[in-house]
Amino acid sequence: MELLVIRHALPESQQSGDSSADPPLSNQGRQQAETTAEFLTGETIDAIVTSTMLRAVETGRPLANRLDIGPVTRSDLVESDHRRNSYTPAEEMEADHAVIREFLEDPMSMFSDGFEAFRDRVVGAFDELVDSHRGQTVAVFCHGMVTSVYLKSLLGHENPFALMPDYCGIARISASSSGLRTVRSVNETGHLRHLT
Repeated sequence: MELLVIRHALPESQQSGDSSADPPLSNQGRQQAETTAEFLTGETIDAIVTSTMLRAVETGRPLANRLDIGPVTRSDLVESDHRRNSYTPAEEMEADHAVIREFLEDPMSMFSDGFEAFRDRVVGAFDELVDSHRGQTVAVFCHGMVTSVYLKSLLGHENPFALMPDYCGIARISASSSGLRTVRSVNETGHLRHLT
C-alpha cells in the first residue's frame, strides 16, 4: 500500500487562554489546500485520514470533496505540542518568541507528552493504517512533527527536526504488511510553486 503523508496548510495565529489552540486555516492556507487537492485528484486515492486538529481537517476537506470520500479523523495523529494554548506559524515568530526561546533551551520541550510517547503514538497510528488498508493508497493530512518523526523512524535519523516539511508538503511511503517501509519522496511542493 502507499501512504501520502501531507502536512496541513498555513493556519491562522491563535491565542486560546486556558484551552488548547486549534486554529483554522488562513486565506492563504485555504488556497494551498485547494491547490493540493487539485494536484492529488489525478491520483488513485482510496481513503483520506486526518488528524482531529482543525488545520489538518480543513486541509483534507477539499480533496475529500473532490473525490467524494468521507475522511476519517484520528486523535493519534495530533501535533506534538497539541496542548499548547497558542499557535503562531513559524514564519510569523519574532526571534524572542516564547516557542523559539523554549526550543533553544530544550528542543524536546516541543513534545507535550515526551518524545518517546509521541514517536510511539505516531508510528503506531501509521502501522495501523498500513494494516487496515492493504493494497490501497491513503492520503493522511497531519502535522510537521508527525511527518518528521515518522520519517525519522523509517530512515533511522537521529534528529527529529531535520526533515521538517513545508505547508502541504507531500511525503510518499510504500508500506508492506511484512513491515517493509520505503520512503519514495519527501516534501514534494512543486504543486504550490505558483502561489505567492
